[in-house]
Amino acid sequence: MNVNLKEIAGNWNKGVVLDKHSKSSVVTGQNEYGHNVYDTIRTDVGEALFQLKYRSDWNQVQPLAQCLYDNAYPIFDKVGFIVPMAASNVRARQPVTEVAQALAQLAGVPCFTTMLLKAAGGVSLKNLNTKEEKVAAIADSFSCEEIIENEGRWNVLVIDDLYHTGASMEAACAALRSYNKINNIYVAALTWR
Repeated sequence: MNVNLKEIAGNWNKGVVLDKHSKSSVVTGQNEYGHNVYDTIRTDVGEALFQLKYRSDWNQVQPLAQCLYDNAYPIFDKVGFIVPMAASNVRARQPVTEVAQALAQLAGVPCFTTMLLKAAGGVSLKNLNTKEEKVAAIADSFSCEEIIENEGRWNVLVIDDLYHTGASMEAACAALRSYNKINNIYVAALTWR
């Protein structure tokens, strides 16, 4: 998979995104429900993520995890464990969680899927445009479950699918920062909008 790494800054120690989600998207008409139909050209990572999230192609999990392992993981120093970004939508299988677990297996580190929690019933951030609107909508919606039982402080790598303004990631990292077992916070997203 080709990537175009981009560094992202926020309330974390280091962060990267693998590639832009789409190269281009053109309206080609409307469907029977009056919704626009698009001809979208995606990056390699964007297409794999689209197939995983919207076509339930679970065969994309391993290639996406491998891409993170090859291109993003080496940038971070001494990752102690991996945490998937808390999901916005309830699904039987969570794409980001599956990718985070596969990455953890490749890296030989634990993946804590229940550490980062998001309160149910929040506003969908897809319908908000500015970072300020998004920050206001998700204020205090993330929490951190204190599940580490051994002594010490650990570097965590948070995995997300799509990075836009950084509002969700900053809220999630603020919750993680409150946990005294966490040292450095690293973030890696698959695509940016």
